[in-house]
Amino acid sequence: MTAYDPDFLDVPLAPPESPEGSDVLDYTHFTLQMHRTRRLASWVAWNIDGLTLFSGDDISRSGQDFRADPRIPRSQQTLDEAYADNELDRGHLARRSDLLWGTLAEARQANSDSFFFTNITPQHQDFNQSGRGGVWGLLENAVLAQEGLTDRRLSLLAGPVLADDDPVYREVVQVPREHWKVVAYRLDGEPRFRCFLLSQDLDGVVGLDFLDAFDTYLVPLDLLEERTRLRFPSLRALGTGEPGARSVAGPTLVTDVDEVGW
Repeated sequence: MTAYDPDFLDVPLAPPESPEGSDVLDYTHFTLQMHRTRRLASWVAWNIDGLTLFSGDDISRSGQDFRADPRIPRSQQTLDEAYADNELDRGHLARRSDLLWGTLAEARQANSDSFFFTNITPQHQDFNQSGRGGVWGLLENAVLAQEGLTDRRLSLLAGPVLADDDPVYREVVQVPREHWKVVAYRLDGEPRFRCFLLSQDLDGVVGLDFLDAFDTYLVPLDLLEERTRLRFPSLRALGTGEPGARSVAGPTLVTDVDEVGW
C-alpha cells in the first residue's frame, strides 16, 4: 500500500501539526489523523497523479459500503447513527475520484479505502451532492487543467474545521460548520499552494441558521491556521514560491475557479 507521500511534488509537504491529534492511519494514496475527542479526522492528506488517473465512471462505487476502520475502536469513530433518516450525507474528505490512480489494482483498493468512516464527515446533502458541481468540487480539476502543470501532480490537505461551538447532533457528533482544503502543486516548475474554506448551511438539520451557505473562500495561510488550530510548517517553508497566496489580506469569495489566479 502506498499512502500519502510528502515528497510527491519533489518538495517536502508534511501533513499539518495538530495539538489534538491521535491515531495516524495510512490508506491507499491517503493518510489521516483522528481527533482525540471529536471522532472525526483532524486532517486528511492525499496525492493525485493526473497522468494515471482513472475516471470515476471507470471504477464504480457500486457495492462499496461505508464501514468502521477495525484498527481503532468503533467508539472513536462517527458511524451510521449520525446519518440515518436525516439530511446529512456521509461526505468524503479525500475525494473518491481523486484517489483512483496508479495501477488498476491500486485504484480499486483506493476506491474501497475511501469509504472508511475515518475519511467521512457529516455534510449537508446540498453541499455533498449538489455542491459537487460548484467551486469546491472543481478546485482539483481546475489545477490539473493548468497548462504549466506538466507533471500533472497534486498534493492535498483537507479536513473539517473542528470548532468548540459546533452544534451537537443526536448526542453522537458535533457537526462541523466549515471545511478546509489546501491544494499544492508545481506550476512552471515553481511550488505553489492555495488555501480554501467552505461554509456549510446546517439550518433545518441541527436548528441553526448559518449564513453564507456553501460559499468557498480563498484565504491566507495565517487565517487557515487560526480557524483550524493546525500548524502548516511545510507550507510556510515554501515562502513566496506560491505568488500571492500568503499576501491575501482576508477571505476572498470564489464563485469561479478561474478567479483564483493559480
